[in-house]
Amino acid sequence: MSKRIYVGGLPFSVNDEQLSALFSTHGAVASAKVITDKFSGQSRGFGFVEMTNDAEAVAAIEKLNGSDMEGRKLTVNEARPMEDRKGGGFGGGRGGGRGGHGGGNRW
Repeated sequence: MSKRIYVGGLPFSVNDEQLSALFSTHGAVASAKVITDKFSGQSRGFGFVEMTNDAEAVAAIEKLNGSDMEGRKLTVNEARPMEDRKGGGFGGGRGGGRGGHGGGNRW
């Protein structure tokens, strides 16, 4: 089974191929994707790597987390599903509505 890895703190100059090359020194890489801004196309400074072997993925996380790449400290850990990232949901409360209709009915 493959393991998906989050990589944060990437230099903005890094592309998919460079990200893949960084991880391929630790095992087989199925895919590597630097996340870019959909309007400007510029890197957002993070990406995801999918490795085919779980043991190699764990070793890569241990070796690369906290390492330096072009003067930036990398944050490398196992990627979590989107719903798990912010503690689930929207953090409670409904937000800024005033509620009610104001004025009231005059029957």
